Amino acid sequence: MAVSIKSEKEIELMRVSCKNLSVMFDELEKIIKPGISTWEINKVGEEIIRDFGCIPNFKNYEGYPASICTSVNEVVVHGIPSKKRILKEGDIISLDAGMIYKGYHSDAARTFAVGEISKEARQLVDVTRQSFFEGIRYAKAGNHLHDISAAIQKYAESFGYGVVRELVGHGIGTHLHEDPQIPNFKTIGRGIRLRPGMTLAIEPMITMGDYAVSVLDDDWTVVTDDNSLAAHYENTVLITEGDPEILTLPNWDKKEWQ
Repeated sequence: MAVSIKSEKEIELMRVSCKNLSVMFDELEKIIKPGISTWEINKVGEEIIRDFGCIPNFKNYEGYPASICTSVNEVVVHGIPSKKRILKEGDIISLDAGMIYKGYHSDAARTFAVGEISKEARQLVDVTRQSFFEGIRYAKAGNHLHDISAAIQKYAESFGYGVVRELVGHGIGTHLHEDPQIPNFKTIGRGIRLRPGMTLAIEPMITMGDYAVSVLDDDWTVVTDDNSLAAHYENTVLITEGDPEILTLPNWDKKEWQ
């Protein structure tokens, strides 16, 4: 496994890409409301990416037809935007996207409420987000990669939720997907030792029911087998000499985490 260590110049380029991506998510959150189509969300997202002078890294990646993955309710990831998919009150929608700035990738995901959602759905969204932060407590030089994975699983399962096994996080840099793979669940062995300069896309995918998932006939859309709700939360993270830097949350207040 060849895990790339980024130079300070490379990290700076990734910071720009990731900051732009965080702005895009802030803008998309403003338009998510009942009555909007997932096609329109994708359209606006791609326009923002290109206005930054960046390239949407999901578009045409291994044949994926859009710039923003729009995954509603029981869709875990890789939902394809459609003019026919109109959001309604009470839905939750996960947006997964990234962009390329001067050859360097960013990647992040957020799950948003559409209008007023149930307490159960709100808890799932909040726990999925928090499971990421529970994991990155261990995202420090000298720790092992799968310490992150185990912490994500422990937290999510303490609420009775399922942790998806078929999809994992990944390294990121000059390619969207690089080594290492980053499970959201405990595995045999603790994984590689983390080093400063590693950049990782850590992305819990959590279900309200069982963790089993299937891919639909479009060869992209991943759904829960039991039709339970799913949420997704992801950030691009830099391993440093101290606390991790969340590149796709440039205004993150570490005090909230500690």
